[in-house]
Amino acid sequence: MGKSALIVFLSLFLVLANAPAALASDQTKQSTAKKSAAGTASAHKKTAAKTGSRKHAVIAARGRSNTASFNKNEKLVKKVAMVNGRRKVTYQRVAFAPVVPALPPVLSAGEQAGLNLTHDPLELKSSVALVLDQNSSEVLLDKNSQVALPIASLTKLMTSMVVVESKQDMNEVLAVTDDDIDREKHSSSRLRIGSQLTRADMLHIALMSSENRAASALGRNYPGGLPAFVAAMNAKAKALGMTETHYVDSTGLSHLNVASARDLSRLVMAAYQHPVIRQYSTDSKYVVEPGGRPLQYSTSNHLVDKPEWQIGLQKTGYINEAGRCMVMQTTIDGRQIVMVFLDSRGKYSRQADADRVRKWLADSHPATLTRVKLADGQT
Repeated sequence: MGKSALIVFLSLFLVLANAPAALASDQTKQSTAKKSAAGTASAHKKTAAKTGSRKHAVIAARGRSNTASFNKNEKLVKKVAMVNGRRKVTYQRVAFAPVVPALPPVLSAGEQAGLNLTHDPLELKSSVALVLDQNSSEVLLDKNSQVALPIASLTKLMTSMVVVESKQDMNEVLAVTDDDIDREKHSSSRLRIGSQLTRADMLHIALMSSENRAASALGRNYPGGLPAFVAAMNAKAKALGMTETHYVDSTGLSHLNVASARDLSRLVMAAYQHPVIRQYSTDSKYVVEPGGRPLQYSTSNHLVDKPEWQIGLQKTGYINEAGRCMVMQTTIDGRQIVMVFLDSRGKYSRQADADRVRKWLADSHPATLTRVKLADGQT
């Protein structure tokens, strides 16, 4: 019995001695399990994060691939659509018009000189104007008429004078060449290189529709070429007493072609003596056949077709340096009138000025018509 009691005692002692170790082992196992679970959760979170990152990376990569070949006038537009009940996102490159900064307006020579600040009772938009009686040369309105300014295609009126008075063959066929290309203003033309027209047709569309290549061909086919033609233009201007006038070409594309309104009134009265110039400048439409299909040209002055106007001669002109210009011979209430308008701002402003003058003259009896003179801003 003593031996049995000893065995029981030893067994109990061993159980009590191993209990803390077992407890510690259980706690270690629980801790390990928690750590494992936490690690698993963390791993899942990291995996999810990586998956999300990859999705974003794919979208970004798509965006980068789409924009890799972008130019500055393209942008990426996101589009969302439903396809078979599922939301589908796509990205598309779209071109857009670049924002062009507004450029300051180009000032004409008259505006640079401040002539546009000159006021007049008729509120004309032209910086320079001259109206006179053709028969008596009485000046009815004078606004800066002595100032020489660029005259653009009004030059072609002198071109026509030289051609007509040189007695060249009007039926001779002239060809448009590379020398007739506008390298001054890079303007367009309906006459292609190689086009062929008679001298009469070239003169017709140069006067009526201000065709630059036609005017260039006329000057180039003068005896001695263009230099001799320009010399003849300046000689004719001198003979007419046009002391403020100078020409450098037959088209007026150069801003170096200059004249005063007073000088241009002399040119209008001289050109009016030639019936062919009167006819060609006042036609409203004309068809030419330069080779290939026929071309119809129209007048550059819409007043020609208005029934209230009786226009015997006209010419318009425009380049940036000259502004809008126009000269006319017309009859108002039986009175022959010469009008000159230079440096007008606005596409139809010169014709509107002519309408103002016509109404002013029509409403004023010739015997009581007040002469209006403006110079240096004084009325």
